[in-house]
Amino acid sequence: MTDSVDLDALARRENEQTEWKENVADVEKVVATLAAFANDLQNLGGGYVVCGVAEDKDEHGFPVLRRTGLTAARLKEVEGRVLSLCRAKVSPPITPLVEELPTNNPQRRILVFVQPATGSAHTFRRDDDGTRHYVRISRSTIEARNGVLKDLLVRKGALEPWDRRPCNGATEADLDLIALRDALQRMGVFSTDLGVEPYLSPDVSISAFVPPLLVAEPLSGVLRPRNFAVLLFGRETQRFIPGAVTFFSIYPGVDRSDPHAERHELAGNLLEQARRLQELFDVQSYTAFDKTDPAVPNAIKYPTRALYEAMGNALAHRDYEVADPTRLTVFADRVAVASPGPLPSGVDIEVLRAGTAPPRWRNQALAWFFARMQLAQAEGQGVPTILRLMREQGNPPPVFEADQVRVVCTLPAHPRHAALRDLRSAEQALVLGDLDRARARVEGVLGNDPLNFRAIQLFAEVHLARRDSAAVAAWVRTHAGQFDALPSQVLLLLGEAVGTEQARGEDRPLAIDLLVRAARGRLEERQLRRIVVAMRRAHDDEGAYALIDRQMLEHPEWANNPLLLQLRGDALIGLAKRCREMAKKPGIAQLTRERAWRDFHSYMEQAERDLRAALALSVDQHLTDQINVNIAFLAKLRRANQPPQRRAARGRRG
Repeated sequence: MTDSVDLDALARRENEQTEWKENVADVEKVVATLAAFANDLQNLGGGYVVCGVAEDKDEHGFPVLRRTGLTAARLKEVEGRVLSLCRAKVSPPITPLVEELPTNNPQRRILVFVQPATGSAHTFRRDDDGTRHYVRISRSTIEARNGVLKDLLVRKGALEPWDRRPCNGATEADLDLIALRDALQRMGVFSTDLGVEPYLSPDVSISAFVPPLLVAEPLSGVLRPRNFAVLLFGRETQRFIPGAVTFFSIYPGVDRSDPHAERHELAGNLLEQARRLQELFDVQSYTAFDKTDPAVPNAIKYPTRALYEAMGNALAHRDYEVADPTRLTVFADRVAVASPGPLPSGVDIEVLRAGTAPPRWRNQALAWFFARMQLAQAEGQGVPTILRLMREQGNPPPVFEADQVRVVCTLPAHPRHAALRDLRSAEQALVLGDLDRARARVEGVLGNDPLNFRAIQLFAEVHLARRDSAAVAAWVRTHAGQFDALPSQVLLLLGEAVGTEQARGEDRPLAIDLLVRAARGRLEERQLRRIVVAMRRAHDDEGAYALIDRQMLEHPEWANNPLLLQLRGDALIGLAKRCREMAKKPGIAQLTRERAWRDFHSYMEQAERDLRAALALSVDQHLTDQINVNIAFLAKLRRANQPPQRRAARGRRG
């Protein structure tokens, strides 16, 4: 027996914890509900099944109870049948507590089953429906399926959380050790004496809060990286986890109806995706300036940290068993961050919107790494942080929506974003070839906000189209002290605009400095190619060669990239031509001349190796034709530029 149950108090509670049965027509439904209360998916502590009471409403619409009760014979029959089924057909068996309560009729009593939550995931075998897991969702008892069943099994410890499970098919060789080393350094746990080797053991973890990166298979002993390790440090993450991709789309209007849009499809590991997303968000998080508002002249369109938090939450807490991508969509007036999968069990959408939801993680190990690497707030503070930052910056509050398919966080733009219209107008003018109007619109925005990243990009694009590198160089010199705040793609565009073929000689060092800044950190292969081409155009073959060489060391898989091999070969030809110019320069010392000829032939040999390797790897006919032209030019250059000693020796042999 329990302490006396207060039915009126139960009636005032949310009905997630109470099931009312008047006549108990189906005893098996009672047992299924008791099993659901024992499973306690929503962490409410269990629940009550009250037999002999009907829930009704009074004339005002408020709930009232009709205490009809059960006869003595029916009460004993129901009690015996329920307890028997709880022992025989619930696995593991449950033993609910039982209490009898009086009614106004001394011949009838109310039967109450009290089922506390347990630490197990219980199944119930119904006569007509087989064995099932049951859970309580709102006021209903339902069968746990798909994601709900997985949440239940994980909660009860019957199934390891997805991010901690071994990644089938992956091995230690599928981890990018450079990415792992960089992460360890950022977290302050890397030792130059030990390297990364200790963390590749199945017995060593980075923290007591997360398991080791690798786990040994029970029979074979083969080391498999866990899913969170492949997400964070995988060489080919999407090969094993297809859904681990992100689409970043930009629409110039307020919906997807615009005929022109920009989309970035981001692959690689999550750390690479997060870095790239931060750069893309930096372009969107600009400051609008209003001279007419002396109190608050500057208004940022979106708080950068709020964007980072929304992105970090989406990547860390989404359901990676769903193959859908994470989608971040930028409109003229808002940013929408859509994360595949429903809210974690036990998280109520209204509580989430209020910012008072308790910490709940779908991928706890992944969330721990994101917090340690400052990609997301820890202890469930991400949503409160977004709410606070948006409020402090004067933005409208964020909007949270959730269903069984996805969770969406929408961040409205600051009301003061009229500059967007000017930039859209500049983009349209650029497309239509009206370069004067495009320049006027862009320069108007930059006059108010010199660090508007999108305006700087358009400024560079407009002047590239105008073939006016000198104007870009002058603007860069004026604002050079602010360039540490610019993301790499903006610096790259400025470098390309300054270092054109028509650039003045005094502007080329400026272009090279911009490109060197753009090349800091880890680069995507396409970015690397653009920077190298721009460096060569600015006559910095030495810097281009050194950059490719360094990036190939950091990315060994790029050593077989025909495009990069061709670019390195071209840079080496450029270095060889410089050596030839030095060797033929009048008035230099003989030793210097001989050294220049030796370097000339050394660079030529290296260039030929790279070009022939690129030719063997090329599957694109246009690239193959271009490489053949370069090889032919190389042979011609070699024949025409033999050092004097070699030509004299060849003449004597003749």
